[in-house]
Amino acid sequence: MSSSQHAIVIGVGPGLGAALVQKCLGEGLKVSAGARDRDRLRTLLDERGLQEVPALRCDVSDPASVNHAFADAISDGGTPDLVIFNASGYARGGILELTPGQMEAAWRVGCLGGFIVGQAAAKAMLPAGRGTILFTGATASLRGSANFAPFAVAKFGLRALAQSMARELGPKGIHVAHVVIDGQIGVTEGDTKLRPADIAEAYWSIYRQPRSAWTLEADLRTWVEKF
Repeated sequence: MSSSQHAIVIGVGPGLGAALVQKCLGEGLKVSAGARDRDRLRTLLDERGLQEVPALRCDVSDPASVNHAFADAISDGGTPDLVIFNASGYARGGILELTPGQMEAAWRVGCLGGFIVGQAAAKAMLPAGRGTILFTGATASLRGSANFAPFAVAKFGLRALAQSMARELGPKGIHVAHVVIDGQIGVTEGDTKLRPADIAEAYWSIYRQPRSAWTLEADLRTWVEKF
């Protein structure tokens, strides 16, 4: 893989986000990583031996923050070939206890943030007529569970966004896909949780797909997950 290719991963934490950064870097791509807390992100990257990866402050709910992060990333690494949106808004509670603020906050990060990042990615990629944009979904993308309404609303919306973007941007050379992570992410004996590194392998396989056989949606789960 050519080192001239550039991946931007937004929503990088110690689990899947870090695994995605490591996978892309290991495949020879330049990588830029973004998170709301830049200092925490820098510490995380350094602890993983990823000192060469720029840490960008990126509040996905703030268009100015996202645009600034993309400008810095592109200035450093060039036009992105791959952008991954891995940020998520979360609130848990019964429908009688949840506040409008909790609902809005989860939507702003998990859904509106996907739109803002996806739009920035599309603007960067369209002049070249190529690129891949991947969105991280969850079980909540497909069904709303009791006490998880804010998370489900955000994830349902993100899935709809991915579908609309795929149909609009696909004919223009941009591959958009949504990945349903159906289960808990982690590392356990017996593979009873989705290992971050294994999920990253699946993302990479989608990125490498030829355009004659693009995936719009993939769902990942462990071998013991009920569905």
